[in-house]
Amino acid sequence: MKPETRKLRAPFPYFGGKSLAASLIWSRLGNVKSYVEPFAGSLAVLLARPHEPTIEIVNDKDAYLTNFWRAIKHKPDSVADWADWPINEVDLLARYQWLVTDGAARVEKLKDDPDYYDPKVAGWWVWGISQWIGSGWLEKPRRPNKKLPRIAGLGNGIHRSSNGDLRDYLQSLSDRLRHVRVTCGDWLRVTKIYEKNTVTGFLLDPPYSDKAERQSALYRVDDLDVAHQVREWAIANGNNPKVRIALCGYETEHQMPDDWECVAWKAGRGYAKNNNRLKERIWFSPHCLKSEF
Repeated sequence: MKPETRKLRAPFPYFGGKSLAASLIWSRLGNVKSYVEPFAGSLAVLLARPHEPTIEIVNDKDAYLTNFWRAIKHKPDSVADWADWPINEVDLLARYQWLVTDGAARVEKLKDDPDYYDPKVAGWWVWGISQWIGSGWLEKPRRPNKKLPRIAGLGNGIHRSSNGDLRDYLQSLSDRLRHVRVTCGDWLRVTKIYEKNTVTGFLLDPPYSDKAERQSALYRVDDLDVAHQVREWAIANGNNPKVRIALCGYETEHQMPDDWECVAWKAGRGYAKNNNRLKERIWFSPHCLKSEF
């Protein structure tokens, strides 16, 4: 299957997505035989891949997020049926409560059954997060503080007015994810599953660490320490000629060996209210492809 010609992106907002850095990342990873993304998030880089997909493995510890990608892969029309609903504040409060109780019990099944997914949870999750303002989406099993949903502007995520037909779009995502392998759990598990006789590319984009001087709880499953663990793994495996690593973070987060290439890039203006968007860096391991310029 050739890459989808339509430009694909996640149908929901996600803090720290790397869509603007995707072309840079692929220029260094190249057309690797295996691609592993232990912190899936919005899958911005995978969806922007310019090559024909090969072996692709993605993981995220957030079961709601993993359920969404699994459900989109297998039942895009069903997810669209549950997600196709206008912005409504009362419904947002009610569905939030259902998602953190009944929905939470359902997505727990993902960890025991690699084939399980729930289209209703996926549809209501993406419907809600696309109108939620700020952090805290499904963070705690209680009714959220009453605040307006995102009603200004042209909309966000699946509520964006320029999206076109929701079912067609989710079907395009499903087609792209047809052979992508989706897991839910600790990031280290998928770093051990790759072909030793071929080149594997790793995109390591963990939650920003405590050194990034950012607020906690930006993500539903947040961790201010895991980026340090990821850095140590990257350093330990960076000299393997069969491994190409792209490590993402802020300039203050990581001190990498001298043979790693550090590239600055700029996130979008909507990304943050401060200058953190100017601090974005990607470190490329020694066996990554080199820039032609």
